[in-house]
Amino acid sequence: MAAERPQSSPKAVKFLFGGLAGMGATVFVQPLDLVKNRMQLSGAGARTREYRSSFHALGSILRHEGVRGIYTGLSAGLLRQATYTTTRLGMYTVLLERLSGADGTPPGFLTKAAVGMSAGATGAFVGTPAEVALIRMTADGRLPPAERRGYRNVFDALLRIVREEGVLTLWRGCGPTMARAVVVNAAQLASYSQSKQFLLDSGYFRDDILCHFCASMISGLVTTAASMPVDIAKTRIQNMRTIDGKPEYRNGLDVLLKVVRHEGFFSLWKGFTPYYARLGPHTVLTFIFLEQMNAAYRRFVLRAAP
Repeated sequence: MAAERPQSSPKAVKFLFGGLAGMGATVFVQPLDLVKNRMQLSGAGARTREYRSSFHALGSILRHEGVRGIYTGLSAGLLRQATYTTTRLGMYTVLLERLSGADGTPPGFLTKAAVGMSAGATGAFVGTPAEVALIRMTADGRLPPAERRGYRNVFDALLRIVREEGVLTLWRGCGPTMARAVVVNAAQLASYSQSKQFLLDSGYFRDDILCHFCASMISGLVTTAASMPVDIAKTRIQNMRTIDGKPEYRNGLDVLLKVVRHEGFFSLWKGFTPYYARLGPHTVLTFIFLEQMNAAYRRFVLRAAP
């Protein structure tokens, strides 16, 4: 007699848990996102207020804006996860199930990579409005008081952007945002899989949270190096102003060329430390929260044995 396949949670629950897991992780890593964005914008335009390092940036934020200042833009970060991560993880899970064999055999690595990149790009498109609000809210504190946008929260930001600049501004920088998502997903999939296998083969690790964390941090190093130039282009485009009817940058390539010309080649990796420090823990925390919610759902709703 064929073994009965275990009950699975509904697709809506998978989407919901994916978003909640990402939001839970964001609460812990939001200060790193803030520092990363400030570092990437440091030196942009005519600004003379520079951050020498990530620690200098963090110290400056704490000194001038207080402890609450390091959580500036949290509402936008949470909405970004509610849109981007919900779409990305939900779509990835659903497509993976569709492409699995009749006996539940998962598809090969290349198919997983294609699904991951497609899900990432789609999630990035859905999450771009929240991303634009996040970039602007986290950037506000580095501007002189007279030039600050002063958004009260993410919903105030979205409404004012639509009213003052038009609805299409919500998708400003959508191309680089989607490109970053594709690069991040491709780099993460390949490097995480290889890193985990290397650690397990070393004989010093078992397939547990410690192994997952270490593999995530190694993967984060590769992913950060690969995706940061695209990320800095995205950040500056989404934060730019239109002066006398002329935008600061024409496109992502224009951002990269101006950064290299005026700030140096290695400025393309400005904010590397907080970006890297955020990427690994955020991934680990997201999946820890996701696993715990799935376990609770199986136990209390599906009444399945642990």
